[in-house]
Amino acid sequence: MAKGGLGGGLGSLFEDNAAEIQTKKTIRLSDIEPNRNQPRKNFDDAAISALANSIREHGMLQPILVRPLPDSNNYQIVAGERRWRAARMLSLNEVPVIVRELSDLETAEIALIENLQREDLNPVEEAKAFQRLQDDFGMKQDEIAKKVGCSRSTVANALRLLKLPEEVQTMLIKGDITTGHAKALLAFSDQKQMILAAQKAADGQLNVRQLEKMAVESDSKDLDDIPVSKTISYFGEIEHALKNRLGRKVKVQFKKNKGTLLLEFYDEEDLKLLAELLSPEEEYD
Repeated sequence: MAKGGLGGGLGSLFEDNAAEIQTKKTIRLSDIEPNRNQPRKNFDDAAISALANSIREHGMLQPILVRPLPDSNNYQIVAGERRWRAARMLSLNEVPVIVRELSDLETAEIALIENLQREDLNPVEEAKAFQRLQDDFGMKQDEIAKKVGCSRSTVANALRLLKLPEEVQTMLIKGDITTGHAKALLAFSDQKQMILAAQKAADGQLNVRQLEKMAVESDSKDLDDIPVSKTISYFGEIEHALKNRLGRKVKVQFKKNKGTLLLEFYDEEDLKLLAELLSPEEEYD
């Protein structure tokens, strides 16, 4: 997805409410509760712990966006649950927030777009967020695409991933298989063969092209009769190990004796945290 499109989508939400006053203040952590409909469901404990260490040393550099809950003195998180979890880990009494009056739809849109801007959702979480906008708020695929700044086909392809069996969705969530693998697996007509093929892909035995070929041949052959590669990529192993160690998305690219290592970060605070993980002996103040 184009970052510019997503930025425009989030910006339009704030422009629509330009007349509203955004209140910046500090409130008690006990008065804040998470949004059960937050698109992101998986939080890495190691990454939250590292964020907590950074907040302990440097403070919370970015306020949490919240909205007041009706008939209550409490607030609900709209964006910033990672910071809220880190603050709880530190047993902080108060945290900086921005308070805005937002509807359920606006809250869902902002939470989705904020996560997409940071590429913070796995493909299944993204698909379920699109599905919620569709089912709970009656939005059509082209409306969702316009709101989040992507193409209608991107939304449609994401929603198709929810047709995968739970076992395969779990592999996709964990990063054992890629979205490319998942799309190829959708071509299997037999669910048992699909799951078996997904397991082989997760073990590094099948690439996307092999899966596509296998899906065509699976109707006429037993899956075990179709030859597959037995080589597990060394670069894939390193990518997986770094992802677990650093608690973030990692991409290892290698071609013609030259490689690139891509590490994601979310903001200045998170970049400083990443630098400390990579080189703890240095000072980054």
